[in-house]
Amino acid sequence: MTSTAATPQEYLESLPEERKAAMLRLYEIIEANLPKGFQAGMGYGMLGWSVPHSTYPNGYHCDPKQPLPFLGVASQKNFIALYHMGIYSDATLHDWFVGEYPKHSKTKLDMGKSCIRFKKPENIPFELVAELVSKMTPQRWIAKYEEMLSKSKSK
Repeated sequence: MTSTAATPQEYLESLPEERKAAMLRLYEIIEANLPKGFQAGMGYGMLGWSVPHSTYPNGYHCDPKQPLPFLGVASQKNFIALYHMGIYSDATLHDWFVGEYPKHSKTKLDMGKSCIRFKKPENIPFELVAELVSKMTPQRWIAKYEEMLSKSKSK
């Protein structure tokens, strides 16, 4: 479900009541724990955090006018999704998260390449999310991103 909200606050206010508390808590946890240098906003119809052009002037390779995306949170039809590009790009971070998840949740991990899906808001392991988002700085994300780009160009 893509939102047309222009700001994070507008997005949060537009959510169904049964999702508002969990989404607001996720937003607050991410804001409190994400390393300095990422910028909150709206991207791709969801809450997003990116590396601003002032830090990474090249922007996103698919559309250089856009800042480099890193993290997103969305209230989808059947779940809340957390999109974390660090998990996608860094095998060590991915393996850490997969190993830690069962210690923080009784539910089975539902995860794609960069997407973690939470079917019930009450099952979101907020403390684990806080730790996850604290683990990658903008500089580390830029380095991983450029490494991935150079690998794809050399193929």
